[in-house]
Amino acid sequence: MCGIIGVFDSAGVRVPRVTFLSALSLLRQRGPDDSGTWSDNNIILGHRRLAIVDLSPSGHQPMESPDGRYAIVFNGEIYNHADLRPELSASHHWRGTSDTETLLAAYRRWGVHCLDRINGMFAFAIWDRHERTLFVARDRMGVKPLYYFESNGRFGFASRPAPLMRLLSDGTLGIDPEALRVYFELGYIPAPLSFHRGIRKLSAAHYLLINAAGVRNVRYWDFRPIGPDPSMSARPEAELVEELDSLIRSAVKDRLMSDVPLGAFLSGGIDSSLVVAAMKAVGVVDPKAFTIGFHEKAYDESSAAREVAKHLGVDHIDETLDVDSLLGLMPEYVEQFDEPFADSSAFPTMAVARLARKHVTVSLSGDGADEIFGGYHYFGLMNNLSRITRLRPKTKKLVRALLTVMPFHRAKLLAGAVNASDVVSLFHYLRGVGKDYPAIVDQDIMRSTPSSDTWFEQYAASFAVDLTAAETGMRLDAGFTLPDFFLQKVDVATMAFSLEARCPFTDYRLVEWAMRLPVSHKIRGRETKYLLKKVLCKYLPSPLVYRPKRGFSVPIAQWLRGPLREWARERIYDDRLMSQVPLNKDLVRELLHQQLTGKRESHPLIWSVLMLLCFVQRHQASALQTRPVDLEVA
Repeated sequence: MCGIIGVFDSAGVRVPRVTFLSALSLLRQRGPDDSGTWSDNNIILGHRRLAIVDLSPSGHQPMESPDGRYAIVFNGEIYNHADLRPELSASHHWRGTSDTETLLAAYRRWGVHCLDRINGMFAFAIWDRHERTLFVARDRMGVKPLYYFESNGRFGFASRPAPLMRLLSDGTLGIDPEALRVYFELGYIPAPLSFHRGIRKLSAAHYLLINAAGVRNVRYWDFRPIGPDPSMSARPEAELVEELDSLIRSAVKDRLMSDVPLGAFLSGGIDSSLVVAAMKAVGVVDPKAFTIGFHEKAYDESSAAREVAKHLGVDHIDETLDVDSLLGLMPEYVEQFDEPFADSSAFPTMAVARLARKHVTVSLSGDGADEIFGGYHYFGLMNNLSRITRLRPKTKKLVRALLTVMPFHRAKLLAGAVNASDVVSLFHYLRGVGKDYPAIVDQDIMRSTPSSDTWFEQYAASFAVDLTAAETGMRLDAGFTLPDFFLQKVDVATMAFSLEARCPFTDYRLVEWAMRLPVSHKIRGRETKYLLKKVLCKYLPSPLVYRPKRGFSVPIAQWLRGPLREWARERIYDDRLMSQVPLNKDLVRELLHQQLTGKRESHPLIWSVLMLLCFVQRHQASALQTRPVDLEVA
């Protein structure tokens, strides 16, 4: 796990070395163990290393091929690199044991088709001196991030936006208006958008080829056309359980590749419990498992995690937080997230990463299972509500009217769902933070930019035919919410403490298998993750498996009415601060009033506003900025 950065210029690189080194320094927490640069006439590459595999100088980056033709900077892990080495050995003399060297040899042998051969999490760039071409790629499920800019024959990339902001010479970076709108609809910013005007995210499962002729963007892997396989339903359930268990154990075993101490996050839920159980099953003796709990019992799963750890026989290390601990992480949160990010579970994720880093350098995570095995409550709700989307307009109008007059907040939310014209727009409504709140973003932006619903519709056009509403929702989550929300959160939160996180459920073989699995094996009645729970029952007693899902969240609604009340008011009633963001401050303040008085739970939208304001404050006060960043909307 590392930080990478580079600049290509068809006319010759003109970035002052001191500026490039300053940008590279912003990646230090991603790679505290080593640093290096490499340059040619048209390119300069930089790398910060967190040493995980081959701790010797043989793993130093940027790394050149033996013939001097290629140079690579690489962030991530290639889990099957040892399996590839025998096939590559005939044409390569190995200098060390790093997967970086294997990846470079694979590109030298197979070119862009090396992506078909490797299994891992990665963002990397390879420069070809002969062809004067840069090859940049991101892993299939988007575990590792990559940001880039391109302009007038100049291309730059980095593991986070901050270094790119340092490199851009005109100092006129501002808020991308479409990204701002999407942020207040979803609570995050999906690729290829970035919050910063002029900067983009490379989408998962894509690569770029960059040379003097321009930039070519290519998708190299796609789960979207994979449809459910009816023959799987005809197979005995026990056979499917064994097959899924084998896939999970294989994915976990691959992610044990490490020359440094390794452990796992354990929340007490299905996914992380399965990861820890699989670690034991594949031979890890007394693995370390890390848990964060809360004093607020309604949000605390630490007791469940302790029971799981005791039954599995693992070395369990836990820590309990309160609101002061949350606020104590705020400076680190604001510093590490280069875009506004509205998922409050980022705080406990940072806390568990901080705890784990005291003991290990690598930690496995259960992220990804909910999206591919039907873990969220709204998947079943989508199946039920999808019938409403097919009603005639007059009937819909009547249903909305009846629901609106009911004195229940949930009924009013349901009335908003009735407006959905199809399954994709229904998902957009259920998954979004905007719901039926009034639009708080400036109306000029709302009129001039597309809704995130448009991104979903374009993406879903490539789905297999005849999917249920729930299956459509799972695929949209796997394509958007997982890489650009949850995996982004895990990456930033763990890298803040120089910890590598690995996610077995994002293994592409497991994802492809899950796409073929019929929905009846994922959602059965009110039971979510049906088959996944059957697998876990091999390792844990039923009472530890079949318990209510809580998720890794914090009590934001409760805290906004209590310890965070004045903190929130100070920012939202700061006229100078609010004047710097294109929001309707009167509507925002009314929503805050409703939250504080208990009139309505508007905390998802209020928290999104507060995180944006924290972002703005950071750019006002950041000592890292060599030039002011324009926070006006383009």
